[in-house]
Amino acid sequence: MVDAREYHERTNHSPEKLRERSFRLDRSNQPDPVKRYADRPRFDPGEDPDLPETPVLTAVETDDADPPAAVPTPDGDPHVPTLCHYAAGVTKELERQGRRVRYRAAACTGKLYHVDLYAVTGDTGAFDPGVYHFDPGSGAFDVLREGDYRGTLAAATAGHPGVADAPVTFVATSEWWRNAWKYRERTYRHAFWDAGTVLANLLAAAHGSGHRAEVVTAFVDDPVVDTLGVDPDEEAPVALAPVGSGSPVPDDAGPSTVDPIDPDVVRSSDPVEYPLVPDAWRQSRLDDGAAARKWRERFGAEAADASLGAERPDDWVDLDPVDADTASARPVDATVERRGSLREYSHDPVSARTFATVLDRALGGVPADCFGAGALAGLVDVYCLVHAVEGVEPGTYEYHPGACALERVRDTDREAAGELALGQSVVGDAAVNVYLVTDVDAVVAEFGNRGYRLAQLEAGVDLGRLYLATYAHLGLGGRGFTFFDERVGEYLGDHAGDQLPMTLFAFGKPSESVRG
Repeated sequence: MVDAREYHERTNHSPEKLRERSFRLDRSNQPDPVKRYADRPRFDPGEDPDLPETPVLTAVETDDADPPAAVPTPDGDPHVPTLCHYAAGVTKELERQGRRVRYRAAACTGKLYHVDLYAVTGDTGAFDPGVYHFDPGSGAFDVLREGDYRGTLAAATAGHPGVADAPVTFVATSEWWRNAWKYRERTYRHAFWDAGTVLANLLAAAHGSGHRAEVVTAFVDDPVVDTLGVDPDEEAPVALAPVGSGSPVPDDAGPSTVDPIDPDVVRSSDPVEYPLVPDAWRQSRLDDGAAARKWRERFGAEAADASLGAERPDDWVDLDPVDADTASARPVDATVERRGSLREYSHDPVSARTFATVLDRALGGVPADCFGAGALAGLVDVYCLVHAVEGVEPGTYEYHPGACALERVRDTDREAAGELALGQSVVGDAAVNVYLVTDVDAVVAEFGNRGYRLAQLEAGVDLGRLYLATYAHLGLGGRGFTFFDERVGEYLGDHAGDQLPMTLFAFGKPSESVRG
């Protein structure tokens, strides 16, 4: 049994550890990136995904569960197939090395797509009350249970109003092996990074459609596991996301405990066990509704955003993002379809206002149950290694979202930036490297192993929103990268205290070869 601090330490990247490891991918045993059932009926809504023309920069800037005020009130319940498509569906197929590769709506480590979406619905649009698994390839849904099980999720969240009033609550899970095939024990981190990018898209699609939506992290895990019929040694829930409102859960909608189901899942490969991953998940479970309520309330009482204080140093660099009238109008659907993973960057500078706009819209706060309505604060801080932004001197800065300002920490250079990111020089080529960091020891000491989950998930949602805010701008691209954990902490120095990186996003202008 390990707690999150030990897990994090054991899965840190360092040059020494990488030299000591001898590991080769067994491509003959690569798992299928799609979960398939052998014995479940399928439901195909047969409707093309369609979203309103809400600009993605408007959809991602809210830190509240309620949609932005500028978005019209929707007519009807959330459209479940559309939300699933733009969160986790296949959005493009491209030719790569002589084969067709299917790309999903949200970025995923190694393009292994180990995060699945389940929908627990009432009578919602074309959906009868039930528990459904989304098939990203076909857009159809596997029917796991018939009947209204929203009450089970409401009970698991200790009656959280967002879940108790939503016509549909999505559950994001990670199937460990589909990611561990390549990343082994580090998969527990990736479960939250990659669920975060999926949830960022889901929130954008929901808010852009005018629906209430948030991430719910305080829930009793075992009833959710049982409702989905998954085995936590293989696949486990990492977050809930209720979407919509005005559809109260009936008193008889799903018991707090459910009869087990054991769906027949098609195995595409022979899983290799990495016990550290499900063990880390188990150590972060909440056992009952009282524990879920206590954890949520304690966290909400503790969170604070130091960057919103009345006093601030005079030498901070103020940023000037564009307003809604002059911002990019690229809508959510077009942005998701455009999103890629930029492989080559030019050294051309990004304009100061574009840089400011990306940070301002993406990093204003995640709408989550434990942060409280309108809270800007979470568990992560933001550091930027700036290499090429017009009007901003190259260097390492802390970004303060409440003030939309930069605080200079130290010099930087492109070579050092590449070395921090596992020696990947392409990271140094980017105009900006954005690190989301947290003090793992302090978080676990204060909020337990569940706090570590939340820090990783918050950084994952921020990562997903950085993708969306970047690809909203024509001529910009970006990509998530990994890093040498402790070297990044040492590089940020005393200013960052004991904080370590959760996620890294590098963005800038593509090279001529990519543009060509």
